[in-house]
Amino acid sequence: MTVALWCILIALCLPLLCALIAKASSGRFGMRDNHDPRAFLDTLSGLPRRAHAAQQNCFEAFPAFAAAVLVADVVGNAEQVTQDVLSVMYITSRLLYIICYLADLAALRSVVWLVGVGLIVSLFVVSA
Repeated sequence: MTVALWCILIALCLPLLCALIAKASSGRFGMRDNHDPRAFLDTLSGLPRRAHAAQQNCFEAFPAFAAAVLVADVVGNAEQVTQDVLSVMYITSRLLYIICYLADLAALRSVVWLVGVGLIVSLFVVSA
């Protein structure tokens, strides 16, 4: 399996990381709260709320990235190293995005998000 395809799995795990941060940093999450976790998450503020928002954004961004990697893999016009580098750069941008979200660096977060979208587009472009 290629590095780019492994990056799909990594991207799928990023929302879980954000959820763990949201729940653990709230200091209020317990098994009793797990009966209605969405209601619990709606009550968060500060860092836990930002971690939850980062989780939601990771879920939103995942399909486009997975599609771009799969298209690049199936079409095969781009060299594998190019696909791998773009995919690793995307994962790096997502990690930076999460860090910016947690640190409440809104303007930088938007720039990093735009870089991530550019990398997804790049995967499609190199496949054409």
